[in-house]
Amino acid sequence: MPEDGDDAGDVFDAAADDDVADDDEVDLPFTEEVPGPEADEPEDGDGPAASLTTALPGTDDVGELSAEAAAAIGAADVDAAVARGEAVAGARPSSGIPAQGRRSKGARAASEATSTRTEEEAEVKPEPEPIADEELRAALEAILLVVDEPVAEMQLAQIMEQPTERVGVMLEDISARYTAAGHGFDLRRAAGGWRLYTRPEYAPYVERFVLDGQSVRLTQAALETLAVVAYKQPVTRSRISAIRGVNCDGVMRTLNTRGLIEECGTEGETGAFLYRTTALFLEKLGLNSVDQLPPLAPFLPDDVEEVLDASG
Repeated sequence: MPEDGDDAGDVFDAAADDDVADDDEVDLPFTEEVPGPEADEPEDGDGPAASLTTALPGTDDVGELSAEAAAAIGAADVDAAVARGEAVAGARPSSGIPAQGRRSKGARAASEATSTRTEEEAEVKPEPEPIADEELRAALEAILLVVDEPVAEMQLAQIMEQPTERVGVMLEDISARYTAAGHGFDLRRAAGGWRLYTRPEYAPYVERFVLDGQSVRLTQAALETLAVVAYKQPVTRSRISAIRGVNCDGVMRTLNTRGLIEECGTEGETGAFLYRTTALFLEKLGLNSVDQLPPLAPFLPDDVEEVLDASG
């Protein structure tokens, strides 16, 4: 401390002159300043930034930092960032390899939702473009000309990629047009589907062309047996034989082989097989269901009750 009356500035200047000569070169120690947080660091010299500008223990040379010093610096940076509330996404300071940040649950859920929505959009098929009425009518007619059995409206709608309701309305319109134009063929429902048929008034000409020695016709016994099955189905073989008055085992085998009748279960009391007509039967007769069969009353004899009593 300067004595009383001495100027403090003169004392410091004298001390400086004693330590260093005017013509001597002065080598000041240099330490490399490591960049760190600047905006929020305290200025009193107590924070991590102040420690970076001074020589740290463990440095190999002036201006170079050892691994331990670098680790200390990295730890100081992390502590400062945590104190400021910032997210730390780094690696261990000693490894030098940056660590990958962890995805939050919200980001992962959003990614999964986006992926699911993308898959759903990929699965949605574009709606088919509507077809003009003229093109739809012509296409349906072309298909109906090559089918060998009645085809359902749903199947036609799938082929045409059009609503089933529109296809059904179009088929009705085609049938009405054929009738109004007086064509020799007709489009009508049969066996749950649609098929082209010749009109009954032209049957003699068709028979003359098709049945002229080229097909085997059913015998009278087969026709009678088929009629009993059609009107009494489901019915057992013994019941058919009782109605006809003769054994019908051979005729039943013939009708079953030709696909006109089929088994449809057993009778609960006797265990005998039950028989019914098939879709082929409806197709051959041009019927949509057995409910369209003509009534039997006009064909029954007047004394039917007496005949039944006599046979009974």
